[in-house]
Amino acid sequence: MAKKTKPTDGMEPDNALVVEQSPDETGAQAMARKLLQPALKNAVAASAFTSKLLGNDLVKPGVSDYALHVQSVARKAEEGDLVMASRMFAAHAITLDSMFAELARRAALNLGEYVDASDRYGRLALKAQSNCRSTLEALVKIHQPREQTVKHVHVNEGGQAVVADQFHGHTYPASSSEPAALTHDDQPPTPIVRGQRATEETVRVI
Repeated sequence: MAKKTKPTDGMEPDNALVVEQSPDETGAQAMARKLLQPALKNAVAASAFTSKLLGNDLVKPGVSDYALHVQSVARKAEEGDLVMASRMFAAHAITLDSMFAELARRAALNLGEYVDASDRYGRLALKAQSNCRSTLEALVKIHQPREQTVKHVHVNEGGQAVVADQFHGHTYPASSSEPAALTHDDQPPTPIVRGQRATEETVRVI
Protein backbone atom coordinates (compact mmCIF):
# COMPACT_ATOMS: atom_id res chain seq x y z
CA MET A 1 0.00 0.00 0.00
CA ALA A 2 1.35 3.39 -0.98
CA LYS A 3 2.18 5.81 1.79
CA LYS A 4 2.11 9.58 1.69
CA THR A 5 4.63 12.03 3.04
CA LYS A 6 2.98 15.02 4.73
CA PRO A 7 3.98 17.78 7.16
CA THR A 8 4.14 16.45 10.71
CA ASP A 9 2.14 19.29 12.31
CA GLY A 10 -1.05 18.32 10.47
CA MET A 11 -1.19 21.63 8.62
CA GLU A 12 -0.31 21.87 4.95
CA PRO A 13 1.41 25.12 3.93
CA ASP A 14 0.55 26.86 0.67
CA ASN A 15 3.27 25.09 -1.31
CA ALA A 16 2.97 21.64 0.32
CA LEU A 17 3.76 18.76 -2.00
CA VAL A 18 2.26 15.35 -1.32
CA VAL A 19 4.40 12.46 -2.58
CA GLU A 20 3.01 8.94 -2.81
CA GLN A 21 5.66 6.30 -2.12
CA SER A 22 5.16 2.66 -3.12
CA PRO A 23 6.73 -0.19 -1.11
CA ASP A 24 9.20 -1.05 -3.87
CA GLU A 25 10.87 2.39 -4.11
CA THR A 26 12.91 4.61 -1.85
CA GLY A 27 11.91 8.07 -0.73
CA ALA A 28 14.34 9.63 -3.20
CA GLN A 29 12.95 7.55 -6.06
CA ALA A 30 9.41 8.53 -5.15
CA MET A 31 10.40 12.20 -5.05
CA ALA A 32 12.18 11.95 -8.42
CA ARG A 33 9.16 10.25 -10.00
CA LYS A 34 6.87 12.94 -8.64
CA LEU A 35 9.04 15.82 -9.81
CA LEU A 36 9.31 14.39 -13.32
CA GLN A 37 5.57 14.07 -13.81
CA PRO A 38 4.34 16.38 -16.62
CA ALA A 39 1.39 17.53 -14.54
CA LEU A 40 3.57 18.66 -11.65
CA LYS A 41 6.18 20.44 -13.78
CA ASN A 42 3.53 22.36 -15.70
CA ALA A 43 1.64 23.08 -12.49
CA VAL A 44 4.76 24.69 -10.99
CA ALA A 45 5.22 26.85 -14.09
CA ALA A 46 1.54 27.82 -14.20
CA SER A 47 1.47 28.71 -10.52
CA ALA A 48 4.46 31.02 -10.96
CA PHE A 49 2.53 33.06 -13.51
CA THR A 50 -0.98 32.95 -12.07
CA SER A 51 0.12 33.74 -8.51
CA LYS A 52 0.69 37.34 -9.66
CA LEU A 53 -3.06 37.64 -10.21
CA LEU A 54 -3.87 37.04 -6.54
CA GLY A 55 -3.93 39.66 -3.83
CA ASN A 56 -2.57 39.24 -0.33
CA ASP A 57 -6.03 38.80 1.18
CA LEU A 58 -6.97 35.81 -0.97
CA VAL A 59 -6.32 32.15 -0.19
CA LYS A 60 -3.45 31.07 -2.39
CA PRO A 61 -3.54 27.50 -3.75
CA GLY A 62 -0.51 25.28 -3.35
CA VAL A 63 1.43 23.36 -5.96
CA SER A 64 -0.61 20.22 -5.29
CA ASP A 65 -3.82 22.14 -6.00
CA TYR A 66 -2.48 23.24 -9.38
CA ALA A 67 -1.24 19.73 -10.13
CA LEU A 68 -4.64 18.19 -9.40
CA HIS A 69 -6.30 20.56 -11.85
CA VAL A 70 -3.72 19.88 -14.56
CA GLN A 71 -4.16 16.13 -14.07
CA SER A 72 -7.94 16.49 -14.33
CA VAL A 73 -7.72 18.45 -17.58
CA ALA A 74 -5.17 16.03 -19.05
CA ARG A 75 -7.36 13.05 -18.15
CA LYS A 76 -10.36 14.59 -19.93
CA ALA A 77 -8.20 15.31 -22.98
CA GLU A 78 -7.14 11.66 -23.09
CA GLU A 79 -10.81 10.69 -23.18
CA GLY A 80 -11.42 12.98 -26.17
CA ASP A 81 -12.99 15.92 -24.33
CA LEU A 82 -12.21 19.05 -26.38
CA VAL A 83 -14.03 21.57 -24.17
CA MET A 84 -10.89 22.85 -22.44
CA ALA A 85 -8.95 23.14 -25.70
CA SER A 86 -11.83 24.94 -27.38
CA ARG A 87 -12.22 27.44 -24.57
CA MET A 88 -8.47 28.02 -24.39
CA PHE A 89 -8.12 28.69 -28.12
CA ALA A 90 -11.10 31.04 -28.09
CA ALA A 91 -9.69 32.97 -25.11
CA HIS A 92 -6.27 33.18 -26.74
CA ALA A 93 -7.78 34.54 -29.95
CA ILE A 94 -9.59 37.30 -28.04
CA THR A 95 -6.40 38.29 -26.22
CA LEU A 96 -4.33 38.30 -29.40
CA ASP A 97 -6.93 40.41 -31.18
CA SER A 98 -6.81 42.89 -28.30
CA MET A 99 -3.03 43.01 -28.58
CA PHE A 100 -3.31 43.67 -32.31
CA ALA A 101 -5.75 46.54 -31.81
CA GLU A 102 -3.61 48.24 -29.15
CA LEU A 103 -0.34 47.82 -31.06
CA ALA A 104 -1.94 49.09 -34.26
CA ARG A 105 -3.26 52.12 -32.37
CA ARG A 106 0.21 52.92 -31.07
CA ALA A 107 1.69 52.49 -34.54
CA ALA A 108 -0.79 55.04 -35.89
CA LEU A 109 -0.02 57.54 -33.10
CA ASN A 110 3.73 57.43 -33.82
CA LEU A 111 3.47 57.40 -37.60
CA GLY A 112 3.96 61.12 -38.20
CA GLU A 113 6.92 61.97 -35.98
CA TYR A 114 8.46 58.71 -34.75
CA VAL A 115 8.63 56.48 -37.80
CA ASP A 116 10.90 53.85 -36.23
CA ALA A 117 8.59 53.42 -33.25
CA SER A 118 5.62 53.22 -35.59
CA ASP A 119 7.37 50.52 -37.60
CA ARG A 120 8.10 48.45 -34.50
CA TYR A 121 4.55 48.73 -33.22
CA GLY A 122 3.26 47.85 -36.67
CA ARG A 123 5.40 44.70 -36.87
CA LEU A 124 4.28 43.59 -33.41
CA ALA A 125 0.66 44.23 -34.39
CA LEU A 126 1.01 42.03 -37.47
CA LYS A 127 2.60 39.27 -35.37
CA ALA A 128 -0.35 39.38 -32.99
CA GLN A 129 -2.71 39.28 -35.96
CA SER A 130 -0.90 36.28 -37.46
CA ASN A 131 -0.99 34.36 -34.20
CA CYS A 132 -4.66 35.21 -33.75
CA ARG A 133 -5.41 33.78 -37.20
CA SER A 134 -3.41 30.61 -36.45
CA THR A 135 -5.25 30.17 -33.16
CA LEU A 136 -8.64 30.50 -34.86
CA GLU A 137 -7.58 28.00 -37.51
CA ALA A 138 -6.59 25.54 -34.78
CA LEU A 139 -9.94 26.14 -33.06
CA VAL A 140 -11.84 25.35 -36.26
CA LYS A 141 -9.69 22.31 -36.98
CA ILE A 142 -10.39 20.53 -33.69
CA HIS A 143 -14.12 20.80 -34.35
CA GLN A 144 -13.97 19.52 -37.93
CA PRO A 145 -14.52 15.78 -38.55
CA ARG A 146 -11.48 13.92 -39.80
CA GLU A 147 -11.53 12.36 -43.24
CA GLN A 148 -9.64 9.24 -44.23
CA THR A 149 -9.37 7.40 -47.53
CA VAL A 150 -9.22 3.62 -47.33
CA LYS A 151 -8.37 1.39 -50.32
CA HIS A 152 -9.78 -2.12 -50.61
CA VAL A 153 -8.23 -4.59 -53.05
CA HIS A 154 -10.30 -7.71 -53.73
CA VAL A 155 -8.38 -10.70 -55.12
CA ASN A 156 -9.93 -13.95 -56.37
CA GLU A 157 -8.99 -17.19 -54.68
CA GLY A 158 -5.43 -18.22 -55.46
CA GLY A 159 -4.38 -14.73 -56.52
CA GLN A 160 -1.66 -12.56 -55.06
CA ALA A 161 -1.90 -8.81 -54.69
CA VAL A 162 0.92 -6.38 -54.02
CA VAL A 163 -0.25 -2.89 -53.14
CA ALA A 164 2.37 -0.16 -53.00
CA ASP A 165 1.62 3.50 -52.48
CA GLN A 166 5.13 4.62 -53.38
CA PHE A 167 5.40 3.18 -56.91
CA HIS A 168 5.83 5.92 -59.50
CA GLY A 169 3.77 4.61 -62.36
CA HIS A 170 6.17 1.78 -63.30
CA THR A 171 4.66 -0.73 -65.75
CA TYR A 172 5.62 -4.21 -67.00
CA PRO A 173 5.19 -5.53 -70.57
CA ALA A 174 2.07 -7.70 -70.89
CA SER A 175 3.92 -10.44 -72.78
CA SER A 176 6.51 -11.08 -70.12
CA SER A 177 5.97 -12.86 -66.80
CA GLU A 178 8.97 -11.13 -65.24
CA PRO A 179 9.43 -7.39 -64.77
CA ALA A 180 11.35 -5.75 -67.62
CA ALA A 181 13.13 -2.41 -67.47
CA LEU A 182 11.08 0.01 -65.44
CA THR A 183 9.54 2.95 -67.23
CA HIS A 184 8.31 6.13 -65.63
CA ASP A 185 5.33 8.26 -66.45
CA ASP A 186 3.48 11.06 -64.73
CA GLN A 187 0.42 9.05 -63.75
CA PRO A 188 -0.55 8.79 -60.05
CA PRO A 189 0.67 5.68 -58.17
CA THR A 190 -1.57 2.64 -58.66
CA PRO A 191 -1.72 -0.73 -56.86
CA ILE A 192 0.13 -3.59 -58.61
CA VAL A 193 -1.82 -6.85 -58.68
CA ARG A 194 -0.38 -10.21 -59.68
CA GLY A 195 -2.22 -13.48 -60.18
CA GLN A 196 -5.98 -13.61 -60.60
CA ARG A 197 -8.08 -10.66 -61.58
CA ALA A 198 -8.46 -8.08 -58.83
CA THR A 199 -10.74 -5.13 -58.35
CA GLU A 200 -10.16 -2.01 -56.29
CA GLU A 201 -12.57 0.36 -54.68
CA THR A 202 -11.96 3.47 -52.61
CA VAL A 203 -14.12 4.17 -49.60
CA ARG A 204 -14.24 7.60 -48.01
CA VAL A 205 -14.49 7.41 -44.23
CA ILE A 206 -15.58 10.42 -42.18
